[in-house]
Amino acid sequence: MTAAKFTLDFERPVRELEAQLHALQEASQHHHFDMSSEISSIQQRINKTKESIYRNLTPWQQVQMARHPQRPYSLDYIKAIFEDFQELHGDRCFGDDQALIGGTAKFNGKPVVIIAQQKGRTTRENLARNFGMPHPEGYRKVLRLVKLAEKFSLPVISFIDTKAAFAGVGSEERHVSEAIAKNLKEMSSLEVPTIGIIIGEGGSGGALGVAVVDRLLVMEHAYYSVIPPEGCAAILWRSRDHTEEAAEALKLGGRELVKQGIADTLIEEPLGGAHTDKETASKRVKEAISKALAEISSLSTDQLLEQRYQKYRNMGKWTSIAV
Repeated sequence: MTAAKFTLDFERPVRELEAQLHALQEASQHHHFDMSSEISSIQQRINKTKESIYRNLTPWQQVQMARHPQRPYSLDYIKAIFEDFQELHGDRCFGDDQALIGGTAKFNGKPVVIIAQQKGRTTRENLARNFGMPHPEGYRKVLRLVKLAEKFSLPVISFIDTKAAFAGVGSEERHVSEAIAKNLKEMSSLEVPTIGIIIGEGGSGGALGVAVVDRLLVMEHAYYSVIPPEGCAAILWRSRDHTEEAAEALKLGGRELVKQGIADTLIEEPLGGAHTDKETASKRVKEAISKALAEISSLSTDQLLEQRYQKYRNMGKWTSIAV
């Protein structure tokens, strides 16, 4: 099935109604019948069905939405939101990882540095970008870019969209865990404003390696988790048949992330998902970035670092038990 015709199982009632609407519209035009009443009735049913489905997605359905092949990727948002994007390549150590891209751009006329995880649309693109799963050289490229941003006092905008960092033999040989760990350390102490946007998948350390930021924004149908649901099910239940249960237990959806205090802002998507109206989705992402950047740009360096420290220090809950 091609991406243009891709339909998730829970979307089928909407697609069936849309097919009926299309057939009525064609019949009305071809036979010159006035079928406006029937067309209006089906359109109302489509809207109600969309509301019922997309406003009540289960955690696993949200994961499926985050992986939708038509969903806007990082470069789609970069082209729609920023001006004069100039991609910079390589980690100056091993090579250039196309799963993690970055460079300079202008946002509302002001210079920024962008780092972004990028998936491919076609098989050829996915192979080139390793299905959006970065290698260690990708994280080292990110480190080079954020240090460049710090040197020139430029805000950093990070787009997060990966299932996980690549865990192949070559990646392990080049120390992917060390590369991610170093990014966590260095990004936590950057002396410039940093904003992250989870636009699709936010899986494991692969996502966290570019997500230690002052403000974390999350799209409505994106997710952020210590592990993808399939991996969690395989570890805890020894079977991927329990993927839906794992997704429920992980509490990984956008609204849940804001509720837990992990994400700062929820960006609502057009009804049906960002892929149904990319222009509106991009506009909302831009508005959210503008608001977040305005909030933190006025802070002094000491205030910025203290606020960032407190943000991550206060995440999570624990219980002390006297022994």
